[in-house]
Amino acid sequence: MLDATLSRIDSEMEQNLNRLFDFLKIKSISTDPEFEKDCAEAADWLVADLKSFGAKVEKYETGGHPLVLGDLGSDSGPHILFYGHYDVQPVDPLELWDNDPFEPIIEKLPSGSVIRARGSSDDKGQLMTFVEACRVWIAQNGSLPFKVTFFFEGEEESGSPNLVPFMKKYKKEISSDIVLICDTWLFESRVPSIVTMLRGILKEEIIITGPDKDLHSGMYGGISTNPARLLTNVLSAMHDKDGTITIPGFYDGVSELSQNIKDQWESLNFKHDQFLSEVGLSIPAGEKGRSPLEMIWSRPTCEINGIKSGYINEGFKTVLPSQASAKISFRLVGSQDPFKIRKSFRKMIQNLVPIDCTVTFLEHEASKASQMDTSSPEFEKAREAISEEWGIEAAFVGCGGSIPIAGHFQQITGVDPILIGFAKDDDQIHSPNEKYDLESFRKGIRSWVRVINSFSELQNV
Repeated sequence: MLDATLSRIDSEMEQNLNRLFDFLKIKSISTDPEFEKDCAEAADWLVADLKSFGAKVEKYETGGHPLVLGDLGSDSGPHILFYGHYDVQPVDPLELWDNDPFEPIIEKLPSGSVIRARGSSDDKGQLMTFVEACRVWIAQNGSLPFKVTFFFEGEEESGSPNLVPFMKKYKKEISSDIVLICDTWLFESRVPSIVTMLRGILKEEIIITGPDKDLHSGMYGGISTNPARLLTNVLSAMHDKDGTITIPGFYDGVSELSQNIKDQWESLNFKHDQFLSEVGLSIPAGEKGRSPLEMIWSRPTCEINGIKSGYINEGFKTVLPSQASAKISFRLVGSQDPFKIRKSFRKMIQNLVPIDCTVTFLEHEASKASQMDTSSPEFEKAREAISEEWGIEAAFVGCGGSIPIAGHFQQITGVDPILIGFAKDDDQIHSPNEKYDLESFRKGIRSWVRVINSFSELQNV
């Protein structure tokens, strides 16, 4: 059964690509109101395509772009939900594209053939790997071995303003035993991976005000507080000499990696010197005693993203600035509470500022990290399945950034999502000349067929 289904994928690749190309031609740019009708067209296209192989599916209107929700298969075995997004990033600057971003082409490169178009990797190509896997499974075997829910949104690239309210309203419809998300990558463009750690984020802005106006440095230098110097002292106090973050209680909720995960990460043979050399650096910073992958994936950070104070234009102006400000972001892991950290951070800063100066805080985004429980059998089943397809042992990996939808599923439905993707590091998502390797599309479909076959062996989880 499995071999015949995999063979059918290879024999029908032309039809698979034709459908993907039709989808890629739709200009579903969610951030620009000019493309509102295109986003609706993309949702309609998905509804029609899913219905073409038996799904019961509807388009749901929101305050923005529509959501698509549909079911397929029987109630036996585990209930699987697959999430993806049909919206894409703007194409600007258009002049840097070698071809029309919405006229997909196959381009031959020394490394192999690629699909070149906006959305080819993020996320239409990835989304369609699963859709095509379901289509071919039904064509070859008659029906899916369990129930699958398709859940596609059209505002991921514009902050998903209507997603959480929809998920809460339709919690029953999106509740499932297993959640799959295909919006990630192959580690170093070659190793199949399941992302099991996503860092949260906290953004803070501080403004320190000293004198009520800029002061002459000859008249007031030395005797008066300089907010720029005070700010640099405050910022430097947030780390000790070993890179440890000194904010009281900051590490509450930060757990150590299991030995199994440490071993998997070690086996990836990550070349941190090459990683740093690509941006003109050579020496790892951060916490001493931590491996480079730990620092990127599983350790929290405190970073200064911008500083502003005084006279910074051409020439020189000898003033003591009245104000100094900084933007600071924290990447969070484990069960760190961003709101407790915000409170502790502000108290620490206030204690470092003299009583005749003031500090103002402007709060921005705050969200917790997501960590998946890989002891659930479906995680290992999925890992074994994609390992078999790619011929390389797949790894549970972390992600230095954030994928908010993963946390939404955890918080609203209580399910830890399985994040599997087939993008490569050089796919240029969000940039001109975005591409998706033909190998990623083909082997992505084959990977999901293997996962479906593997999950069919599970009882209700």
